[in-house]
Order: sequence, then structure tokens, then C-alpha cells
Amino acid sequence: MTIYIDVVLIENLLMNYIILFATGVILKIPIKHIRLILASLLGAIYTIIAYISGLKIYSNFFLKLILSLVIIYIAFNPKSIKKLLKFTLIFYLTSFIFGGAAFALIYIVKPQEILQNNGLVLNANSLKVIFISAIIAFVIITIGFKVVKNKISAKDMYCDVKIKLNHKEIETKAMLDTGNFLKEPITNTPVIVVEHTLLYDCIPKEILNHLESILGGDFSEIPDNIKEEYMPRLKVIPFSSLGKQNGMLLGIKAEKVIIKFEEEEKENQNVIIGIYNKSLTKRGEYRALLGIELM
Repeated sequence: MTIYIDVVLIENLLMNYIILFATGVILKIPIKHIRLILASLLGAIYTIIAYISGLKIYSNFFLKLILSLVIIYIAFNPKSIKKLLKFTLIFYLTSFIFGGAAFALIYIVKPQEILQNNGLVLNANSLKVIFISAIIAFVIITIGFKVVKNKISAKDMYCDVKIKLNHKEIETKAMLDTGNFLKEPITNTPVIVVEHTLLYDCIPKEILNHLESILGGDFSEIPDNIKEEYMPRLKVIPFSSLGKQNGMLLGIKAEKVIIKFEEEEKENQNVIIGIYNKSLTKRGEYRALLGIELM
């Protein structure tokens, strides 16, 4: 079977693009097509070099891993190592589903002309296999994620939280927010976001009723005795959620927090309470948000 380099380039470019596009859809991040094309082209060029040279170095696991990290960086420009690794993991999972669908089709079709070299498989019907595999993979990914999402009921997302602050205790229902990685920037202490109205028994109303003024540097409404006691304890916590970009929360360290989830309790004495000056929900299903780290 005659293999044309330009055909192999186009086929791999298309295959890589589809996998990267699916990865972006799963991660729900903005997709820039030019970046995806450049990343896909890099992968396609690597495939051609690996096939033509036949050198075993190109099938080396670590070289492929480095290539994957570079491809993901070009395609999605992750802002941290953690995001880079997360994106790469989803990229591999998507590739495995895509590859599994492709090999299943090859097994079913059983093409007469098929070549294999350096871990790469080529056949005369590869373009058809790519398109059909993409459809099958998208269906599997979509159904799979819907099934997983449906398994996570509302009940699994809530827990009971007891907060001890200023020698007083309050209890509330909290929602487990898997996207909440909020921390106090100086000490890197995890933050639980709590509605300010829940804290009137623990923190003076003069502070809770003037959160925006305090964040703006205006302490004129705060009596001197309260100012002396509480100002050194308050923390400023930047956030970019809760419907606001580049916002700020006032926080105060709790004496301890007890989280009750599925008949188990976990106590933590290193938690900051972020004071939110609005309601988290319209119906009051929960009045606090906590991140997965605290679970």
C-alpha cells in the first residue's frame, strides 16, 4: 500500500484537532481554533517523523508525555501546572475513547491493506475511520458524563457545618463547591464562604453592616473599641466568582469548624470564614460554600 505524506499529515491533523476540540468541550473552556490547529499540526508532524524514521526513541513514553504537555499548552494555554496536568489527563481520556472507537472499527471492517510501524497504524480507510470514530467517541463521552453527573444528586452536594467563632457556635447547611479553591493569599488557609446574616451572633453588627465601607478603607462607622479588637483579625480575600470578577471578601479565622457529611465528622482548626454580604441562594437551601479540600 502506498502511503502519501500529505494524506497522513491531513488525517493526523484532523484527528488531533477533533480530540483537542472534544477535550475543550469537556473542560468547558474557551476554544481558540488557531491554537488547536497549531497544536494538532505539531502532533501530526511528530507522527510523520516517528513513522518515517522508525527510531524507537519516538515511541518512548516520556517523549510522548512531554509532547502531550506541549500540545495542551499550545492548545489551551493553562495558567498553572495543576491546570496543565488536569487538561492533559482529560486529553488522554478523550484520546483513549477515540482510539478505542477507531480500533473497534478497524477490527470490524478488517481492511486488507494495513500498515503498522513504530506503534502507528495506517490503512486505506483511515479517513472514514476518523470521522466515524469521532461520532462514536462524542456519543460515548456525552452519555458517560451525563450518567456521572446524574449520579451526583443534590443530597450528595450538601453537608452540615458547625462554626465556632468568638466562643459562640452557629450551624448551617453548606454546599460542596468542587470549583471552590478559595484561600487566604498570605497564609494559604482554606476559606468557607458564609452569608453575613448568619454571623450576627458572632461578629458585631457594626462590622457586618459596613463590609463594603471597610473594604474601601472607610472605618468611620466602626466604634473605636470594635475597631481595635477586630481590625487586626480581619483578612482581605480576593475572589473571582459569586457573580463578580476581581472581588474582595472580608474574612476572619474561626476557632474551629466541624463538617458533618454522610454520618462522618471532620474537625478543622485552620479555616477562615469569608463574609459574603448577600444571599447565596434565593430559597435559602444553603448559606455557606466550602471547597473539596475541606472534605
